[in-house]
Amino acid sequence: MSDLKKYIEKRKAADKAFAENYEEGYHDFKIGVMIREARQQAGLTQKQLSERARVEPAIISRLEDNAGDIRLSALHRVVSGLNLQLNIGLSPVS
Repeated sequence: MSDLKKYIEKRKAADKAFAENYEEGYHDFKIGVMIREARQQAGLTQKQLSERARVEPAIISRLEDNAGDIRLSALHRVVSGLNLQLNIGLSPVS
């Protein structure tokens, strides 16, 4: 187990609020990372993507930093601006 994973497990055990919010925060972070990587692979700046997606540049920045509070319609426009398709799934809580 990596040092980071050990730290996370230790923190979850010691901090109930951290443990309860960890998964949600991780998924928000993961979406932002996926958008950033797709934008970079497309060779686009945040400004160029915002123009393609017809959203304010701040939305791209906010999405890449923390996707937690973005509207689904804005996320769909950003993904479409990357010539990608947005797929949403549901899974049981573990």
